Amino acid sequence: MEIIDMSTKRKLKKMVSVLFILGCFFIGNTKCKGADLEYISQETANYAVQERGYDLPVDEVVKEEAIEDCKNVMNQMKDIYQKADKGTSSNIVVSETVMEEMQEVLKEKNVPVITSAPYSNMANYSKMEEFLFKAEQDLQGDIVLYRINRDGGIERLKFNYDGTDMYLLTAKAAWGMNDNPSIVYVSYTRIEEWKYTEKGWFGYTLCVPKYPEVSEAVDGSSMIRIKPLSDECREVSKKCVYLFGYQGNNLLCSDWDRSDMEGLDYNGLYEYLYRMKYGERYEFSGNTCGIPAEEFENLIMEFLPVTADQIKRWAVFDSEHQSYAWEPLVGGSNFTPTNFTKSLPEVVEIKEDEDGCMTLVINAVCDRFICDDAVITSELTVKFNEDSTFKYMGNKILNNGMKKIPEYQYRIKRKN
Repeated sequence: MEIIDMSTKRKLKKMVSVLFILGCFFIGNTKCKGADLEYISQETANYAVQERGYDLPVDEVVKEEAIEDCKNVMNQMKDIYQKADKGTSSNIVVSETVMEEMQEVLKEKNVPVITSAPYSNMANYSKMEEFLFKAEQDLQGDIVLYRINRDGGIERLKFNYDGTDMYLLTAKAAWGMNDNPSIVYVSYTRIEEWKYTEKGWFGYTLCVPKYPEVSEAVDGSSMIRIKPLSDECREVSKKCVYLFGYQGNNLLCSDWDRSDMEGLDYNGLYEYLYRMKYGERYEFSGNTCGIPAEEFENLIMEFLPVTADQIKRWAVFDSEHQSYAWEPLVGGSNFTPTNFTKSLPEVVEIKEDEDGCMTLVINAVCDRFICDDAVITSELTVKFNEDSTFKYMGNKILNNGMKKIPEYQYRIKRKN
């Protein structure tokens, strides 16, 4: 579905406003008085703020309603938060299980609720979908969506469509002293453009400061999944593709199979496979000789159908020290960030193959600037074993998708 173009509607509204102001100057061939001019000046100023679209003034009654609602909702979840394991770090992060427990509490309010966990399904999603369907028909309405954040706090997102424009009133709450709810901020912003896609994603771009007010582009884009994924797709997404993404390795953004695996970035893949196997980030020992060959090869072979000899030929390997080169990603050095690399891989379909493998249909969902629910679509072949282990057997980018994404940058310069 195409982005809703609201520029024409806004121009018509502006024209009506201008005609009204000009009309006020001449009423029966008599110029407006001082009070009228003051009113016109205020109207012009208000219109300028509306055209800007961000940092809009918030009606005090509406603001207080949002604040009180946030506090009430937080207090309903307080018992869950206090019992949750919050670790020892000053930056509190609650588990996905805790966020889901909080979601169940808010679900009873019969309002849409999501969590900040990857692949979170929206509770009461039909309410949000109904609002969007009506907005597509230019029917006025509003909806409140709650998002539970990783720190155990919430965001209250109230979307309002007035028949021409959509606005977002955001109130964010966190836990303060003595575990009492504290309001972080309240903001009111016009949505510059939005769309509800056939795949079930609500993408929107908020009005933000632009050049020359700012020297660098500000991204006001967001993507929210409305239609739930199947439980199977959610679990496989978490298990098989989430950790890889599209940054620092090319498992999901290149064409390869068992007959052609030379192009994989094995030196880049290592840290992601390590985290998948051990559940923690790879910490390089600092050994200047690199990662020992046996350690490196055994991990790669556990997840990919390659031999040690093939890895030695295709990866950056030091035969003298029998080790593999590794270095962390450093933006501007061995890694150039792009909008695409921040995309979320989402399994949307699972197909059983005749050879016992599974083919995962994956969309790259990008919520940065372009708001695209499928920058590329690929088919990842995975062989699952009875003991719940698995191997990646191949990946195929569909619909000439390779032309839509930047050329992959290898972590470490490869041999000719």
